[in-house]
Amino acid sequence: MRLLGAAGMACLLAACSTPGTRVILLPQADGRPSAVVVRTDDGEETLSVPFQRATASVRARGAPTVDKADPEQVRAGNRFLFDLLPPAPQEFVVYFDRGGLALTPASRKAMNEAIAAARLRNGGEIVLTGHTDTVGSASRNDELSRQRALQVRQLVLDQVFPLSRIEVVGRGERDLAVKTPDEVDESRNRRVTIEVR
Repeated sequence: MRLLGAAGMACLLAACSTPGTRVILLPQADGRPSAVVVRTDDGEETLSVPFQRATASVRARGAPTVDKADPEQVRAGNRFLFDLLPPAPQEFVVYFDRGGLALTPASRKAMNEAIAAARLRNGGEIVLTGHTDTVGSASRNDELSRQRALQVRQLVLDQVFPLSRIEVVGRGERDLAVKTPDEVDESRNRRVTIEVR
């Protein structure tokens, strides 16, 4: 669950149970850290640990009070909200031959699996992020990574997936899968990640 989703759902979890506001920080689906700031007129607190809870009472002045909620009680008491959560994003990776836009043969299977996963989701979206190795200039690699993502987009479109539900991003040689010095030919860096959400 993304931070906004976690924070938004957290606000719903207990806002109606007491006069005031209660926010519970839920864990991200992928385990990444997240945080939310809870402010009142008299102060603020930052929640950065899953299931931390901030309570701001309309009767008491001061910053919100912070404690830790019991995860099982939160889930049991708000099951209907947890049932509304979308499934966690899935990630697939396809790889490219050196210096070009041709997918490796094994990558076609991963791409087909990604499309099938997106079709199973109600309103499923695909985010394509292109990457390169460190061979060549940064500007050339930025363009090449975008071209790779656009190439995968076309392959997805050929499978009759809606264009409006595909996002394309080029990251060049930033975010290397395998850290290398400049001008290193590393096949695992020549890729497009396909995030299905």
